[in-house]
Amino acid sequence: MDESPNYLDPQTLANLEGLDLQARLLVEGYVAGLHKSPYQGFSVEFADYREYVPGDDIRHVDWKVWSKTDKLYLKQYEEETNLILYMLLDTSESMAYRSGRNVSKFQYAQLVVAALSYLVIQHQDSVGLALFDDAVRRYLRPAGQPMHLKELLHVLEVTPAREKSNMGAVMHDLAERFKKRGVVAIFSDFFDDPARILDGLRHFRHRRHEVIVFHVLDPAEIEFPFREPTLFRGMEGLPDVMAEPHALRRAYQDELRSFLDRLKTGCRMANIDYVPLRTDQSLDGPLSSYLASRSARAL
Repeated sequence: MDESPNYLDPQTLANLEGLDLQARLLVEGYVAGLHKSPYQGFSVEFADYREYVPGDDIRHVDWKVWSKTDKLYLKQYEEETNLILYMLLDTSESMAYRSGRNVSKFQYAQLVVAALSYLVIQHQDSVGLALFDDAVRRYLRPAGQPMHLKELLHVLEVTPAREKSNMGAVMHDLAERFKKRGVVAIFSDFFDDPARILDGLRHFRHRRHEVIVFHVLDPAEIEFPFREPTLFRGMEGLPDVMAEPHALRRAYQDELRSFLDRLKTGCRMANIDYVPLRTDQSLDGPLSSYLASRSARAL
């Protein structure tokens, strides 16, 4: 039996020193085995048709046209020469929350951002990084050189979770900064005004970016497992509250369900991918499944 440690487990990864090592292990562990590039096709748009010639890839044949005309035509695409992945990482205080032996939401997001950065640069594409709370605190412009990856990982390692968030304003700011169309991936618990969040997300779509929402939550925030009288510590400027959990559980879960439904529905209506991530889950679960589905859609 293989007794080697499970490097895809977030707790195990958190105990390893250096995001560079963690990113390498994540990519080599599952991402690299999915497809030559899980991001292939992200920035490709249909442009026109041309007639099929022997040797062409039949995956691009438009069979609907063939059924009507009895002729083979291929879809042609406008392809950007270089994929740009803009990553937005929420560094507000609520992202520091952790329950039990789980890593914090911020640490979990760091691992995913590091792995995807490593993957994108490994495929000679470009990645940028914006760290934000109630404003953009650090912005690394997209680049694809190995030294850029080192700088990006260093910034991730030295940035603490702090302050309160204002996601709507931040997204409007960044939507205007990102001049070249690409893929915008946002990593957050999204604990902010849903209307303002969705308005900011739609701004990215208006600018013709593709958008992915990575919603990072701690299992305790979802399941509310508290039983005894509990002091709930306020974050992002809110006061501490001593409460009986059983008196709050139903109202809390109803409010959370309403919040999640609103966010998911808003993303679906704007053609935005919504990817839930739990800090107690191994990273080879929902993330690798999502990347595999994206790879399949690009074929």
